[in-house]
Amino acid sequence: MTALSAAPPAPHRSLSRLHRAALLVWAAFVLLVAGWLLWLHLSEVPAERTCQSFFAYSPMGGHPRTCDYSAFTDANNLFNVLGEVLSYSCVAVAAWAGGALVGRELESGTAKLAWTQSVSPARWLAGKLTAAAVPLAAGGGLAALVFGWVWSSDRKWLVSNWTYDRVFIPRGPLLPALLLLGLAVGALAGIALRRALPALGTAAAATLLTRLYLREAWKPLRGPLHGFWAVHLSATAMVLALAAAAAAGAFCILRHQAR
Repeated sequence: MTALSAAPPAPHRSLSRLHRAALLVWAAFVLLVAGWLLWLHLSEVPAERTCQSFFAYSPMGGHPRTCDYSAFTDANNLFNVLGEVLSYSCVAVAAWAGGALVGRELESGTAKLAWTQSVSPARWLAGKLTAAAVPLAAGGGLAALVFGWVWSSDRKWLVSNWTYDRVFIPRGPLLPALLLLGLAVGALAGIALRRALPALGTAAAATLLTRLYLREAWKPLRGPLHGFWAVHLSATAMVLALAAAAAAGAFCILRHQAR
């Protein structure tokens, strides 16, 4: 033989080329979150602490005075907004996974083309899920690490209780677990519907409803379990089990369709 056939591109390399913009947006979002949290910790919280200490009492009558802040400068308000955004970020991941990562390639026929190049359907899906799960888990883990550190360091000034979803979810591994759940649900919707827009809407709606249901599902854990980490890790295990079930369902449907 004078030449060898070129090997088909690895699934993770294909993902990097096709979805580079999405990966860059995710990286920018994680960096923005981390920067926002550090800014609150290093700038806004110390400024509020200094102001409230300086104006603790009026020199005339001993009456306490307060510092006035707008909705865009109050550290606690900004922290709560960020917590809400992070706690629902799994919905955006599900929409992207259902519409762009899986649904669009099945609708356009790109996936079938990859399957004819010695890449089995199962390997194709496994490559996509793995290549997307790594940056999602790493970015979510970094955001959760910084979020938890800032909340623990400044909890006196950030009055949100840890039982609130905006603190409970992004403070630990439950955040990346929910991102992986969104990825798995999006893949399941994309494979089941095989069309980008229906898969996008279905994945987003299903993940949102699951996210709202889970909020009620892990509330009873606060009875038999005590402390943040006991409840948080139990909720994380619950979410990872759902993500595994959704991913398994996606593989089963794909295998049935590829026959």
